[in-house]
Amino acid sequence: MGKQTPSSFPFSFRIAASSILFNLVQRTAQACTALAFNLRRKSEFLVALADYSIKCFDTVTKELVSWMRGHESSVFSISVHASGKYAITTSSDTAQLWDLDTFQRKRKLNIRQSVGIQKVFFLPLSNTILSCFKDNSIFAWECDTLFCKYQLPAPPESSSILYKVFAVTRDGRILAAGGKSNHLHLWCLEARQLFRIIQMPTKVRAIRHLEFLPDSFDAGSNQVLGVLSQDGIMRFINIQTCKLLFEIGSLDQGISSSVISPHGRYIASIMENGSLNVYSVQALTQEINKPPLPLVKVIEDLPKKKLSSSDLKMKVTSGRVQQPAKPRGSKIQTRILKQDLTGDFESKKNELPDGLNKKRLQILLKGYGEYPTKYRMFIWRSLLQLPENHTAFSSLIDKGTHVTFLNLQKKYPIKSRKLLRVLQRTLSALAHWSVIFSDTPYLPLLAFPFVKLFQNNQLICFEVIATLIINWCQHWFEYFPNPPINILSMIENVLAFHDKELLRHFIDHDITSQLYAWPLLETVFSEVLTREEWLKLFDNIFSNHPSFLLMTVVAYNICSRVPLLNCNLKDDFEFFFHHRNNLDINVVIRQVYHLMETTPTDIHPDSMLNVFVALTKGQYPVFNQYPKFIVDYQTQERERIRNDELDYLRERQTVEDMQAEVDQQRVEDEAWCQKQELLRKAEETRREMLLQEEEKIIQQRQRLAAVKRELQVKEMHLQDAARRRFLKLQQDQQEMELRRLDDEIGRKVYMRDREIAATARDLEMRQLELESQKRLYEKNLTENQAAVAKEMRADADAYRRKVDLEEHMFHKLIEAGETQSQKTQKWKEAEGKEFCLRSAKKASALSDASRKWFLKQEINAAVEHAENPCHKEEPRFQNEQEDASCLPRTSHLNDSSEMHPSTQISLNRRAVEWDTTEQNLIQKVRNLRQRLTAQARHRCQTPHLLAA
Repeated sequence: MGKQTPSSFPFSFRIAASSILFNLVQRTAQACTALAFNLRRKSEFLVALADYSIKCFDTVTKELVSWMRGHESSVFSISVHASGKYAITTSSDTAQLWDLDTFQRKRKLNIRQSVGIQKVFFLPLSNTILSCFKDNSIFAWECDTLFCKYQLPAPPESSSILYKVFAVTRDGRILAAGGKSNHLHLWCLEARQLFRIIQMPTKVRAIRHLEFLPDSFDAGSNQVLGVLSQDGIMRFINIQTCKLLFEIGSLDQGISSSVISPHGRYIASIMENGSLNVYSVQALTQEINKPPLPLVKVIEDLPKKKLSSSDLKMKVTSGRVQQPAKPRGSKIQTRILKQDLTGDFESKKNELPDGLNKKRLQILLKGYGEYPTKYRMFIWRSLLQLPENHTAFSSLIDKGTHVTFLNLQKKYPIKSRKLLRVLQRTLSALAHWSVIFSDTPYLPLLAFPFVKLFQNNQLICFEVIATLIINWCQHWFEYFPNPPINILSMIENVLAFHDKELLRHFIDHDITSQLYAWPLLETVFSEVLTREEWLKLFDNIFSNHPSFLLMTVVAYNICSRVPLLNCNLKDDFEFFFHHRNNLDINVVIRQVYHLMETTPTDIHPDSMLNVFVALTKGQYPVFNQYPKFIVDYQTQERERIRNDELDYLRERQTVEDMQAEVDQQRVEDEAWCQKQELLRKAEETRREMLLQEEEKIIQQRQRLAAVKRELQVKEMHLQDAARRRFLKLQQDQQEMELRRLDDEIGRKVYMRDREIAATARDLEMRQLELESQKRLYEKNLTENQAAVAKEMRADADAYRRKVDLEEHMFHKLIEAGETQSQKTQKWKEAEGKEFCLRSAKKASALSDASRKWFLKQEINAAVEHAENPCHKEEPRFQNEQEDASCLPRTSHLNDSSEMHPSTQISLNRRAVEWDTTEQNLIQKVRNLRQRLTAQARHRCQTPHLLAA
């Protein structure tokens, strides 16, 4: 049989207002993080998406108007200016101001990452932006200039909370702020101070959302504030009187988020189970706004009639229970007394926890067809008398997820992770409670609607399902693992009694109770009914005998006899009992009550089913209403199969590991080969790259060499220019030095001229002395020459006599007959003596000539020097030196000896001074000329080097 997964269990939306229509504008393919309406063009609205972008759509054309980007994290708030011209988008790290006419970003608010933005929004009907940060700082800014208008002070430390949510009245005067606390802070934005702290009930631990309820007659100074807390209940309080006016939502049906219409007429809330509730504010405030009771009341007389069952109803008050007065008649009193005894027994039997009465609830259910939605879960708990065994349930939960339901998501792919987790825990707790439930294949289908209904309270969910199994699933497991044949036989007998034609139609088409009854039972009608229909049906099932569920199956078939009689194929029957059908549940419920009353006792299921039995307090009862040997055998077989499967899995794991190792080795070998090939290709590529690089390097070197040569040439030119500048500088310095030397020479010459002039005067005086001495010398010379000549003549005569004597002696020796050798020696001695004589004559002549020449030269030099000392000084001295070099030494000695001693010393001293000065000057001039010549040669050689 085809079965519907638990995730497809239908729950309809609960709408408290009129029917609502919707249109699909466009599929964004991404989650929406924020919405904003009330733009300047009313047909447009803004949508913030999970990819950090903001899109603008048109509801009329259903087209994309603009696409705005700029955020780097998810946008969680969009605030639109009252004019609809601007919008502020807020993320955790930045807030951006957009111009909705051009869809361009105007400004961007950046903050430190450590602070973080809580919310940035426009104040209603004003041009002020309020920015709230995570450090509780609140700033007000001017929209046009973004000038900071003011900052709110820090709240007092005694009631300091971290603000998470904010709300502002429509006149922009009061700011409400809340967070993870039951305190509410009310700020007066005009006075810029905290003027009130409201403490919510103790059940409120955190505030998730704040919103003021608009009123058409309060001129924007809203007095009612809606506070959504962590328990899913939204409480509306008056901020002036601090009174709780009304609340929406409940613990079982919590509110996830809520928004109020601009005129304050409706409240739209998204519930935690995914449904959308729309509440009418007028209906919620009807009890508040109703007129007061009249002060005058009239007591009417009771009508004269007999006592009826309605007159026996008691009103439950906070004091003693008031009962109606008994009649006076003894007979009547006796009858009433008997009736009271039976009534007391029945009342005790129908008494429920929390002060409820089952009989009265049944009467209320027959009158309205269902229990109030707000109190339905409370009534169900009382009807089922749930013990709420927290310790026992915790012990079941602590055993963990049962091995049977480890892979539950594979068989039942539920979209909600939370719902899947709760379903898995509930089924595991049932399996730990009784072994049979680990092998029950339809248990997830049976439990899923209750899990979805009580997903926020797992204890209640478990006990509701356990109570349902113990009472309404009696004898279901006696033929396990087959469907309950006995229960299906009861249903078939009742159907045969009330609609034989339909049963005959089933038999003719080979349709058994396993097809027209069992699918409804194992899914407890969750596949064929909507959420509201299912809740209404179980209001009646939980309020009646356990046989009511079986009668409901018969009634469903009887009420659907027309479409069933038209079905001829087995697939059509299967489809019918696994999908919703156009059937009124109220008609089915009325038919069930009719069957409960008209079915004979012998075939009535209540004679074979036990009455309701609640779960025991403290510990849950033992559930063993199943063939234990079959379950044990299946458990053993399952254990054996599990062990075999584990062995198979281990072997397969070993083979897979080996195969994986082989595959890994092959992959590694292939990878190694590929790596080697890649390395070879990479090597070739690198080699080519190296060759290219070498060519590039060679070219670069050539270019570098050319550049280097150019730089060298430039450097040489620069050096040559610098050298020329340096040479010119040196030349200028040398010219300056030459000028200085010329000046020095001129000064020296001037000084020498002065000395020469003085010397000339001295020489003139000396000349006179010399002339007188000359005459004296000439006289003495004549006398000396005569004496010398006389002496020389005497010497010559003596020498001649000696020579004559020697010749005479020689002749005598010859004559005497001496040997030839003696004659030769004597001849040589004679020749030597003759040579000496001649030399002496010559020396005497030279001495006379020398003395005459020296005296003459001295006199002439003195005269010439006196006449022209500057021009003739140097030639004279040169001539003197040359002449002196030509004269023999004896001449000098003789002349010096012949001069006067004082004159000779004076002349020698002046000559030495003049020679020293002139030699120094000549040496400096010669050195300077050598340096200039060397520099000139160097300048001539440099162009040749540069050209080379």
